[in-house]
Amino acid sequence: MNFSRVLIVCTGNICRSPVAEALLKARLPHMTIESAGLGALVDHGIEPTARSLAEGDGLTVAEHKARQVTEDMILRADLVLVMSEGQRQAVAKLVPSATGKTMLFGRWLGQGGKGEEIPDPYRKSPEAFQHVHRQLVRAADSWASKL
Repeated sequence: MNFSRVLIVCTGNICRSPVAEALLKARLPHMTIESAGLGALVDHGIEPTARSLAEGDGLTVAEHKARQVTEDMILRADLVLVMSEGQRQAVAKLVPSATGKTMLFGRWLGQGGKGEEIPDPYRKSPEAFQHVHRQLVRAADSWASKL
């Protein structure tokens, strides 16, 4: 399958998915990459710690505004990437036909080919944000090599 539209989903669309979106856009400029949240903090910018880490990697995230995921967004995407198994199930509940194209953003991380969930750092320590940022970078590098 040829992927040209990727949707990245997390909870609030202010920490993980906007950084993942920026990481993939930097690696795959020929693709359309968007992000949204299952419980988005609509119109909020990226969380300051996540923004600082992203900008430290040269990513452009200042214009990001959180938005709620919609059925239409999911249907338009060739691939939907989520941060947890619970989010994968939530996407499948919204759009059952999307189950086969919804995968963990951390799909290629970890041991045994099971992938890794990427935890929500919201309201956690700077160290939690740094850990998550490193996971997002590794996951984006893995997806970029596969797409």
